[in-house]
Amino acid sequence: MKLLILGATGPTGRHVIDLAVRSGDSVTAFVRNQAALGDLAERVTPVTGDATSHRDLAAAAAGHDAIVSALGRGNSVRADGLFTRASAAVIGAAGEAGVSRLVWLSSFGVGDTFHWSSTPQKLIYSTLLRSIYADKEIADESIRSSGLEWTVVYPTRLTHGPAMGTYRADDRLPMKGNPTISRADVAAFMHQAAHGGEWINRAAVISD
Repeated sequence: MKLLILGATGPTGRHVIDLAVRSGDSVTAFVRNQAALGDLAERVTPVTGDATSHRDLAAAAAGHDAIVSALGRGNSVRADGLFTRASAAVIGAAGEAGVSRLVWLSSFGVGDTFHWSSTPQKLIYSTLLRSIYADKEIADESIRSSGLEWTVVYPTRLTHGPAMGTYRADDRLPMKGNPTISRADVAAFMHQAAHGGEWINRAAVISD
């Protein structure tokens, strides 16, 4: 497949790129700074732009089979409108470029998934992560109503551990405590979802 990957230099995006390249996909890495790709730059087609710019994304998306977004705010707990602005730009650009498939990384605890979370999770989501999750909720709803062949991915607390391949993925999962999942496993799920039809127009909760 020809994949356009957003958030390509982030910790999850880098895993997506690595998997895609190893599986033989043609990868375009959409970045603010190509230097941040490091050794990945020689394995992909780097494109510089702003993930909240319709114009930049439309130019980059042309000719691709799917867009995979692993955008994040790093260690910041402030959204600054990133996800609402990026989702609007992606939806518009995908329509203009004729790309129907979108795999979008969100977070467990956003939107309806908040009501399925455990008491410890609710405490974190409603305080520390409140700003980011409010912004993500608006973005996710926009994607669901976009008319694209979307998949919104809701991982529990992300870690930097290795891929285990034993994670659970479903429309809804029981929660206890504050479970985790590695970014490597999240990337594996997103890459698989982009290649298959099982998760089209579905939201996936994933956790170890």
